[in-house]
Amino acid sequence: MPGVATPVVTRSGSTRITASMRTGWLAVLSVMMGIFSIVTTEILPIGLLTSIGDSFSVSDGTAGLMMTMPGFLAAVAAPTITIATARVDRRTMLWAFMVLLTLANVVAAAAPGYWAVLVSRVLMGITIGGFWSIAAGLAERLVPPRSVPRATAVIFSAVPLGSVLGVPAGTFIGDVGGWRVAFVVMAALSGAVLAALVVVLPPMPPVQVTRLGVLRDLLRRSSTRLALLVTFLVVLAHFGTYTYVTPFLEQVTDVASDAITILLLVYGAAGVVGNFLAGTRAVRYPRATFAASATLLAGATLLLPLFGTSQNGAVILLVIWGLAYGAVPVCSQTWFARSAPRAPEAASVLFTASFQATIGIGALTGGVVVDRGSPSTVMLCGGFTAVLAVAAIAVRPCHKLAVSPVPDE
Repeated sequence: MPGVATPVVTRSGSTRITASMRTGWLAVLSVMMGIFSIVTTEILPIGLLTSIGDSFSVSDGTAGLMMTMPGFLAAVAAPTITIATARVDRRTMLWAFMVLLTLANVVAAAAPGYWAVLVSRVLMGITIGGFWSIAAGLAERLVPPRSVPRATAVIFSAVPLGSVLGVPAGTFIGDVGGWRVAFVVMAALSGAVLAALVVVLPPMPPVQVTRLGVLRDLLRRSSTRLALLVTFLVVLAHFGTYTYVTPFLEQVTDVASDAITILLLVYGAAGVVGNFLAGTRAVRYPRATFAASATLLAGATLLLPLFGTSQNGAVILLVIWGLAYGAVPVCSQTWFARSAPRAPEAASVLFTASFQATIGIGALTGGVVVDRGSPSTVMLCGGFTAVLAVAAIAVRPCHKLAVSPVPDE
């Protein structure tokens, strides 16, 4: 297959890495950076929500549309684009989506009005659904078989890294140079990733055609339906609250804007730790790890209105929250993948569509609550939603994950 070469074994028995193997790993890293730039751009407005809203005189809830629209569009784009372009070289599609991402960031940075920001988020949503669904299953086409698990882990690491670092990074850049500069930086990053993809990606003609019938078959499985339910509840709880964490810290904790950046960086660091802690556990115990993550998320958001009034209390709860959410993407994706070990691209489509649709629903729901209530009300609603996710895992145990080669719980 393109891009994969057999290692050269010397007379002494040592293995020498060939040039094409190095190129394969560079391709893996470039795909990972593509996903990182997409995830970071997607959630960038969370840390800039107030400043963007003030620039165009819109409420926090209306500004939350920047999170709502990409999620819904990505959910539609994931199956639609994957099926419609099933016979197109995957390298060409990845190039096209990175061009679209760069354009989206440029439009946002130069937006003359809030409508232009929303246009950029439409382009963002199409990019998310298309790029992620294709890129998630490319590891086996870029490196030798024995390196596929490690390469897959590298590619998927972009999700928690982008999720937990994107907001504090965007907030910091916004504080230093303004929110438009944050989008300029992301445009430069996405452009650099595009150049890397053009240089290192080998031709990748489609080898697996994902049809609508494959997706329907997956949805008939109880393990897949439970994964959808739990993912929906946990992601709804997280993005319904985290989208409005900056207004909460400003209005309830009474934290200055520069201190908010530090608090979000603390949250981000905890999220990275949570991702790696959950990674080893999620492979063998996806449901138990997912339940633990949802429990911590519920506890953090329910307690924030009580103890988040002080900066110390907010820091402790943000650390717990970061640990909890850092585990969510890897738990969800692992669950979907183990439900469909023979259809990895289809599993990635369902994972992407469900995750992104719920991001949109969460941001929209949170916006309604924050406009009609308060940031504290949003936190309480999110906490109770996470409790429902824990209950769903406990009440509806699933035994069909054993179709995976990895032993189930």
